[in-house]
Amino acid sequence: MRIEVDLDLCQGHGMCEMEAPEIFEAQRDSVKILDPNPDESHRAAVKAAVQYCPTQALRTVEDDE
Repeated sequence: MRIEVDLDLCQGHGMCEMEAPEIFEAQRDSVKILDPNPDESHRAAVKAAVQYCPTQALRTVEDDE
């Protein structure tokens, strides 16, 4: 699984960091992805971060895509 962010959409709300603080770091007006290829143990938290992003700036891409 790979995480991608659309920085044109991201506004730095920080919902992703609240869901997966070991993967995301909210900054002033965007997010920094600390681990763009997290292992399976983080899948549920990453999926929640993607789901709850208020601007829909995050997405995951499966390895087989």
